[in-house]
Amino acid sequence: MNKAELVQAVSEKSGITKAQAAAALDQVLSGIASALRAGDKVTLVGFGTFSVANRGARTGRNPRDNKPIKIAAKKVAKFKPGKKLADEVNGKGGKKRK
Repeated sequence: MNKAELVQAVSEKSGITKAQAAAALDQVLSGIASALRAGDKVTLVGFGTFSVANRGARTGRNPRDNKPIKIAAKKVAKFKPGKKLADEVNGKGGKKRK
């Protein structure tokens, strides 16, 4: 599913226009990106947690000539799925315990 298909699905399920769904999705994604840029964690209960990790500098290999190259340190976005999402992906989403 790409962004356009997601906008279409949100539009149909919520009864709003595609433009409104696209604007809402853009704001959600922008909010997540802003929080991560600030070094915060974003937790969406049942869905998962977005966080930032620091990846240290390291030495890699150029695949073309196999010579060593220096790879700079950087920050990377991480996502850890929540239990509900993991269960949905594994086909366990509809089962509820009593």
